[in-house]
Amino acid sequence: METTNNKLTSYQNVFFNNLSNFLDTKLYFFGSVQRFDYFPNSSDIDVTIFTENKNSTIMKLLHFLEMDRSKVREVVWNINHNTLIKGNKLKYKDIENNLYVEFSIYNEKYKEIVLNDHNSKKTLPFYATFLLLILKFFYYKMKLLSKNVYIKSKRFILNILVGTKRESQFVMV
Repeated sequence: METTNNKLTSYQNVFFNNLSNFLDTKLYFFGSVQRFDYFPNSSDIDVTIFTENKNSTIMKLLHFLEMDRSKVREVVWNINHNTLIKGNKLKYKDIENNLYVEFSIYNEKYKEIVLNDHNSKKTLPFYATFLLLILKFFYYKMKLLSKNVYIKSKRFILNILVGTKRESQFVMV
């Protein structure tokens, strides 16, 4: 997952290569950029960063992105109602270059659990991919769905229809 199944723009490739070099760590791509339901120039790119020192990595990331610490959110991720993982989230937008990224930063000790969860949603059944494509078409292209309806519908498809029948939950702290 250090590469994407969908082609990124040359700008995006340079951006992520420069970021990986700056942070001196691997970037792990997950979500729609790894599947057929990715909408270039619309879908965000989900990236996970694992580190032994979250605070240092977050400060370096903020410096690279030229962002303020107030944009970083602490999260607790409850995977399948039995594993709690603490981490951080940061949303980055570069509208001029159509780059929308959601960074997740976790301690290295959670790497195996997080990557297993990401991998479980990399290959979806046909019906789930089809439903996600329709959902994203109505949200991104037709602009007929609210963000709230889109997010809830996407979570339902990914967590209930193809997941363990129990939704993983993120809680912003």
